[in-house]
This record gives sequence, C-alpha cells and structure tokens, in this order.
Amino acid sequence: MLVLVANLGSTSFKFKVLDSDKNFAVVARGSYERIGQPNQPWNSHAQVIDDILNTLNTNGQQPHAIGFKAVHGGPISTAVRVDDHVIQTMQQFADLAPAHNPVYIAAMKLFAEKLPGVPQVAAFETAFHQTIPPARQAYAVPIDWIEKHGIRRYGFHGASHRYCINRAMQLAPNARRIINCHLGGSSSLCAAVDGKSIACSLGLTPQTGLPHNNRVGDFDPFALLKLTKLGHSLDDILNTLSKKSGLLGLSNLSNDLRDIEQAADSGNTHAKLAIDVLIESIRHYLGAFIVAAGGIDLLSFTGGIGENASRIRAGVCESLSFLGIDLDPHLNQTRSQEVRISRDQSRASIWIIPTDEERVVAQQTVETLTHIH
Repeated sequence: MLVLVANLGSTSFKFKVLDSDKNFAVVARGSYERIGQPNQPWNSHAQVIDDILNTLNTNGQQPHAIGFKAVHGGPISTAVRVDDHVIQTMQQFADLAPAHNPVYIAAMKLFAEKLPGVPQVAAFETAFHQTIPPARQAYAVPIDWIEKHGIRRYGFHGASHRYCINRAMQLAPNARRIINCHLGGSSSLCAAVDGKSIACSLGLTPQTGLPHNNRVGDFDPFALLKLTKLGHSLDDILNTLSKKSGLLGLSNLSNDLRDIEQAADSGNTHAKLAIDVLIESIRHYLGAFIVAAGGIDLLSFTGGIGENASRIRAGVCESLSFLGIDLDPHLNQTRSQEVRISRDQSRASIWIIPTDEERVVAQQTVETLTHIH
C-alpha cells in the first residue's frame, strides 16, 4: 500500500509517500515553503496538492491512502479514519490550533474531492500522550471546564516523540526512563517510562511549554489584563503571542536559531537572552520530568534545533553530572545523524535521534484502515 503522508503548516506542505509492502520505504517526497507569499510560485495549498498528485500520477505512484499528521482533535486522541464527524470536531478545536487545524481541514476536503475513493486517516498528535496520569493532565480550574469543555493538557508532537522513544529503546534496550527533546520551530519535551508517555511540556494548545520560534510558550494569562489596560486588543495580544514572540520576540531579530546564534556571537545581548531563555526552559522541564520518571536512563535530542544545535545541547547538559548526565564535548559537535554523544562514564546515555514522523503516521494509517476492515 502506498501511503501519502501530509505534514502541513499555514504556509508549508511537506509530504512523503511510503510503501507499506516494503517496510515503509520512502518512494517519493517533497517540500513546499512560503505558500501564498509574494514572489512564490504557489498561491495556495490547493495548487500544491494539484502539483503533488500530477507528479505522483505521472510516476505511477498514485496513493492508496492518505495519512495526516493532524494536530488537535480535542476528545479524538487517536488515529481515526477521516469523516464528517472528525472534520467537525477539528473545526470546534481550530481556535486552539489556528496555524494547523484550518489548513488540515481544507486539505482533507481537497483530497476527498480529487481522490474520492482514497481513504484518509487523521493521526492526532495527542494520541501518544493518552497514558499521561490525570494529575499531569489537569489544570487547577473548575472541574466543569475540564469535563464539559476539554480544558486540560493534551500534549503534542506525538508522532515525533513516539518514534524517538521507540528508537531509543532499540538503541539502548535497558533504558526504561527516557526523556526526548523535540526542538525546532515548535519545541517540546516528553518523558516516557517503558515506552509510554508520562509527561509532555505542551498543554491545551501547541503554543505552551518551551519558547518556540515565534510562539510564546509558558505565559501568565493575567498579563492579558495588564496589556488590555495599556490599550492592546485581545486579538492583537494573541496574535503577538502566537506569531511575534518566542525566539523572534526575545531576540527582536529572527525566528531562526542560526541567525540568533550568529548575532549572539557578535555581542547582541537580546540574541544571547533568547538562547539562554530557551536553554533554561528546557532544563526546567528536564528536571521536572526526571522527578516524574523516577530518574533518567536516556536523554535524546531531535528536530531541526535538537539535531543540529550543539550549543543548545551543551547548555542543557551543563553541570548535570550529578544526575548522571555527562555530555562528551567532542561527540556533541555531530550534526543530523543518529549517534550517542555522552561520555563513556555517563550513567544516562545521550543521543541525537533524527525523527521520522511520517513513518509513524504511515504505520498508524495502515493499522487504522486494516483494523476497520
């Protein structure tokens, strides 16, 4: 079975086609960036989908199923076949994932129109985190908010955390307590014991937890009151927190860590602060999750920042030998490849594990469709 896995952002569309009959080997892939931006060839996601399907058709790679790395389905926290109910539920939770849910809903409708006989599966990012204990899911809010409106911590980046934690267990079979750092445009930590998620730094929405490239991360909601009294509208504040904050807001320069590191090396204090805040936030959650897991056997880094930014990894691991985390400075210079980067004497092994979210989504798609039939 050929599975087309779609990974969408508000201005991006990445895809892979994987063959389930060949151990999910990738037979086609593509990436479209800056969709709808000035001076770009692609005005819309619809144009991109046409281009993808035309190319695949020409190459004899028409998909038998489509899997979506879907983000927020509220009460639907698993991999499910897409139908009207799934789309309606995603619509209800679109305000909690505004950069993701609307583009996924539109893509699902477009694919259904262009490939009417091809089944679609939404593999929700929250699925892997269903094993998190209730005490780490609940906010201290009126219980009605939780039970009637689903206001709780969900956790995201499920496909990436699932892949990296499963891979870590293959690389180090004795590692029971694993903490994975998915660091990129959007970032989170996940703690797992025996392969099951027990904690995630992301909460009700993908805006929370660590600072992201342009999203705020953790933030006191009562600051909204102060800002509205200063004349900002709620829409303006939320737009700033979701699009102009994070590394971009702190550095006042860029949402790309490479640019920020370069500026910090040139003496830019705002850029240095952005890096320091990111590292401090990762260490904050790392400490909390080591307590939650009852220790740590393996620490892994993935995502564009996690796999490439040696400075961030070094900052996270600095002076943690008392926890059994001992990074090898020489091995830490490695980029973008699966490798152990801890010293031999480190009680917890430290790894770079390049993630493969599409493989997880393709597997979930096949499992879901096979189970249905």
